[in-house]
Amino acid sequence: MKNLKLTGDEYDALEFIRRGAKNDRVNACVGRNAKRLSGLKLIQYAKNGNLALTPQGTELLFLRRCVQALRALESDPAANVDDDVVQFLSRKSHIAARAEGGFELTARGRESLADIASQQN
Repeated sequence: MKNLKLTGDEYDALEFIRRGAKNDRVNACVGRNAKRLSGLKLIQYAKNGNLALTPQGTELLFLRRCVQALRALESDPAANVDDDVVQFLSRKSHIAARAEGGFELTARGRESLADIASQQN
């Protein structure tokens, strides 16, 4: 899953499915990307045609939210970050709470962001 290169449109389709898309005919974004996402085993079709995220799809979306949070906190320590993401990043020592409020990136968090940036190039 680490080497997966998805487009923004594919991520949008995954997010739409996570929020409750019933099938690929509901949204053009989902319809365009459902076949590839299903082939990558990020979504699955039920027997009645409904779409659902697989555990891998759920994990991929969560990791994307973590990376987005790291980038947001890098530019603004007071950025709003979801509680589950804060808990995960704190447990992994990527962020630390600031006395004046908000969070700051640790050396490990900066290293992870640099690694992610180098892989995307």
